[in-house]
Amino acid sequence: MTSMPDSTPTPVSDPAALQATARRVLEIERDALNALLPRIDTGFARACVLLMECRGRVVVTGMGKSGHIGGKIAATLASTGTPSFFVHPGEASHGDLGMITRDDAVIAISNSGETSEVLTILPLIKRMGVPLVSMTGKPASTLAKAADVHLDVSVAQEACPLNLAPTASTTATLAMGDALAVALLEARGFTPEDFALSHPGGALGRRLLLKVADIMNTGERIPQVKADVTLSAALLEMTHKGLGMTAIVDDDGHALGIFTDGDLRRVLDANLDVRRARITEVMTRGGKHIGPNQLAAEAVHLMEKHRITVLMVLDAEGRVAGVLHMHDLLRAGVV
Repeated sequence: MTSMPDSTPTPVSDPAALQATARRVLEIERDALNALLPRIDTGFARACVLLMECRGRVVVTGMGKSGHIGGKIAATLASTGTPSFFVHPGEASHGDLGMITRDDAVIAISNSGETSEVLTILPLIKRMGVPLVSMTGKPASTLAKAADVHLDVSVAQEACPLNLAPTASTTATLAMGDALAVALLEARGFTPEDFALSHPGGALGRRLLLKVADIMNTGERIPQVKADVTLSAALLEMTHKGLGMTAIVDDDGHALGIFTDGDLRRVLDANLDVRRARITEVMTRGGKHIGPNQLAAEAVHLMEKHRITVLMVLDAEGRVAGVLHMHDLLRAGVV
């Protein structure tokens, strides 16, 4: 009779042991980062100057896990004001090296400093006279010696218990790349507006680039009545447009005031006859407003400051160009 394979599940490790391992990993990686601090020296400053003086783009290259880290470093550089992209060293020796020009600079990453794919393209980089910054864990390696500036990202040990899988070393390299990117960002005077221009789809981009005119209600969606109407007529306009307010305008469309749900509550408390009262008797004269070319983020600030949920949008002549509700800002992702 054929015996059935044992289907007993492998016992789950002790939770306390799992937590202890995780803490050990974080402690090792923390120590690796602390070890980088004294290495931020004049060599680091020279690397920044080389990258600042680059008239083209910063090309980052590396194999394996170093390549993954290199891709992240290139992306961080590109989004913080230093044009950059990643080139796979294996592909570079088969045609992609043409992506590197004499105006570029190269950051080459290799923990050993002896990665064959990186060393293969090294003579061509040197022949072109392209500035080379290396990041390795071996200051005496071939790559480190060939570089114009070498950044030491060596670690005492990997977090892997076998001391083999890149863990602490990749963390240290990534942190050094971040240090470069942020140092260059500050040296260039990179602003939040500059960041937003390269992140138009992100939340920051929406807050810093989106204008009131891009999201306000216009045309037939604007609740507005003339100054000679009754309060009841104004209420019908408010109900029909559904924005919780109506603008009161003159014959040329200039804003005279605003009437909101809050004003209605005050009217009801005063026991006024909504059929007979004129809108000009109960409206808020002037009213809070904003310009169509102002940033949507400014509208958020204005609403929060005055604890209101809707703004009239007035053009340069004081005519009602639109209405902006907090819901419009929420839909646009500005809030």
